[in-house]
Amino acid sequence: MTTFGGGRQRLAQQVIDQLRAQIETGTLRVGDQLPTEPQLEAAFGVSRTVVREAIADLRSAGFVKPIQGKGVFVADPKAHSVLPLTPVEIKSIPETLELLEFRMAAEGEAAAIAAYRRTAEQEAAIREANRRMAHLIETGQQTVEADYAFHMAIAAATNNRFYVDVLRHFGPRAIPRGQFPTLPEANDRSYLQKVYAEHVEILSAIADQDPERARQAMRAHMLASQRRYRMLAEQQ
Repeated sequence: MTTFGGGRQRLAQQVIDQLRAQIETGTLRVGDQLPTEPQLEAAFGVSRTVVREAIADLRSAGFVKPIQGKGVFVADPKAHSVLPLTPVEIKSIPETLELLEFRMAAEGEAAAIAAYRRTAEQEAAIREANRRMAHLIETGQQTVEADYAFHMAIAAATNNRFYVDVLRHFGPRAIPRGQFPTLPEANDRSYLQKVYAEHVEILSAIADQDPERARQAMRAHMLASQRRYRMLAEQQ
């Protein structure tokens, strides 16, 4: 079973597609409780990590909602289908998807190169940027700048100025949620913790000087964002 990087993301998308189809066709109705994580693992033949990623994305899109101590239940997607996005935000969705596609190629390689070229000081800079983001999440502050700093630190660790120049050209707008301030998940702690966990995977691979794992971790990070914003586009 493939449970890392792009393979894990593809498996998560398959779970999302099948559960969403069951919700939209009425096989799973509003108010129904989803099977437990172990049951979903067995039903789809995937890992718990894949199940959790799929549920997190369905939750962000409004298809399911967790109730503490009880489980995850089907929500009314129609009630969530019209998000309070401004016309400017809606217009920027296609550009955001294009930028994520570009970043996946460029930053996937940047992460791989950083894994074998980074100095101890550069690794420390990546780690500090990630630590800063964790602190901002815990204290309920804006994280876009810290998120951008994390990716810039990786670009710097390639010791190739063109990776830095490209990311600097985009600036903090490279971080998608910075373009969608009215999107509920932009300040949702559980969503931001998921982003942080993806960063930890990237950092771990770079620290271990494992280029292929770093490349796949960065690609998985970008694929997860693409999936979220494609779902957002479908709701408009």
